[in-house]
Amino acid sequence: MYKKTLLEILFWAFTAVVAIAVLLPILNEVEDYPFLFINTVYIVTAITVTRYLFLLPHTFLARRQPLKVILIFLCIPLVFYLVQELNNFQVFIDEKGLDALVGGLAYHRRNNMVDYIRSEMLLFGTGSIISSVAFPFRLLVSVWRTRNWGTV
Repeated sequence: MYKKTLLEILFWAFTAVVAIAVLLPILNEVEDYPFLFINTVYIVTAITVTRYLFLLPHTFLARRQPLKVILIFLCIPLVFYLVQELNNFQVFIDEKGLDALVGGLAYHRRNNMVDYIRSEMLLFGTGSIISSVAFPFRLLVSVWRTRNWGTV
């Protein structure tokens, strides 16, 4: 149990470092970034849920059947929320353009920041959506395996 707790803490620290590393260039360059919360949610969800997809036997969820069943049903509204927020980002890009975010920057830095914001939002947004769609199926298989075979 101690090893699983330590591993979980290390992975959460890794997730925090990645989130800070990805968001720091945006926070340094863009004032009042309106997508900070959802961007953080995308990064944390993409890393954490993908980790649980592949390393489920090594997590605290491995033998907690009721929690796995609850998470199966919680993934449904989560996926809808993630898709809705990615759609809101796309609507913002279409209507106002990303230049509305980085309008105060010099021209050569503006293009780089626009490309960076769009790329990382789409990368982590689609990654979190795909992993959140696959996660309930992985949990369902794990519940079935635990019940019938005693494995995860």
